[in-house]
Amino acid sequence: MSYVEIPGAKVPIRLWTDPATVEEGALQQLRNVATLPWIKGLAVMPDVHYGKGATVGSVIAMRGAVCPAAVGVDIGCGMSAVRTSLTADDLPGDLSRLRSRIEQMIPVGRGMHDSPVDPARLHGFTTGGWDDFWGRFDGVAEAVRFRQERATKQMGTLGSGNHFVEVCTDTTGAVWLMLHSGSRNIGKELAEHHIGVAQKLPHNQGLVDRDLAVFVADTPQMAAYRNDLFWAQEYAKRNRSIMMALLKDVIRKEFKKAKPAFEAEISAHHNYVAEERYDGMDLLVTRKGAIRAGSGEFGIIPGSMGTGSYIVKGLGNADSFNSASHGAGRRMSRNAAKRRFSTKDLEEQTRGVECRKDSGVVDEIPGAYKPIEQVIDQQRDLVEVVAKLKQVVCVKG
Repeated sequence: MSYVEIPGAKVPIRLWTDPATVEEGALQQLRNVATLPWIKGLAVMPDVHYGKGATVGSVIAMRGAVCPAAVGVDIGCGMSAVRTSLTADDLPGDLSRLRSRIEQMIPVGRGMHDSPVDPARLHGFTTGGWDDFWGRFDGVAEAVRFRQERATKQMGTLGSGNHFVEVCTDTTGAVWLMLHSGSRNIGKELAEHHIGVAQKLPHNQGLVDRDLAVFVADTPQMAAYRNDLFWAQEYAKRNRSIMMALLKDVIRKEFKKAKPAFEAEISAHHNYVAEERYDGMDLLVTRKGAIRAGSGEFGIIPGSMGTGSYIVKGLGNADSFNSASHGAGRRMSRNAAKRRFSTKDLEEQTRGVECRKDSGVVDEIPGAYKPIEQVIDQQRDLVEVVAKLKQVVCVKG
């Protein structure tokens, strides 16, 4: 489908879904965003749902300003995927050992490595810029610098919530590795610090929602935020790269006889800011729960832990600011999912997937998410499908 346009105070709101299916709270957030003085465009993805300040699943283009809450607190959260030379026939009937090995290698939840992962010891891992990256930590907000030890030990860890590591097969039988994570606790603390700073600035006092507080160009607060934002986005990308290297090592050891090979890694942020040019203007484009889908660019759109995911290629639709959805999107809150579903429901909806099926992940049950096929169908003018994946192993945070 192409987008549906509804009126907004400063710009029209372009939705790649039926407005009637969007909860009123999320629609109000979109109307609020459209009142911001600096806004130049607002595109809404089919996985849109209520978030803090700005909805998840929105693309906000502003000139000379950026809203930290419209990035999300998990700065740089995103996906990585790799196609392997393995096929479904190489997989054992019992996948519990493989899941256990992955969980042993990659800490989940609030866990961290006992000591920082040395990238130089990872098979085929490129260590370029590693020392420079950590050297720049001295320049981030002083309020979080004491977290450096934790940040180094959490590099290469999954986190919690909807983060996951998966082994999947596509419709041709090829085995893929896929994971979803972000900038861990350090990104969250940087985001919360800067949201707090922005909310106190004079130019934000008259906003309809204090969570939409922005930084404006040519101010020390904007410079400080951009510095920390781009550092955290790089942390998130490196975090996924480390995890993927660790995951590949597990696969090499578990499938030694098959001598697995790996294609180039596909990686895409879906909570981030980018400097882009549209209609002759240099804009700061914030994607919160959205991926860049420029012409020919690869992206990843995951479903829930029992349904499947899509590898896509962008079509470069400028109406969406070259963007697409970041996943299926929740159709109910975590608390609502826990009230509605049981572990028996979870077992039923994840049948055939080697994964946790306990009360701790009921809030991630497939029934709490929108149908991924419908979400893909609503953005046929934004992306084309390259591969459809179905998970056989899912490690949840």
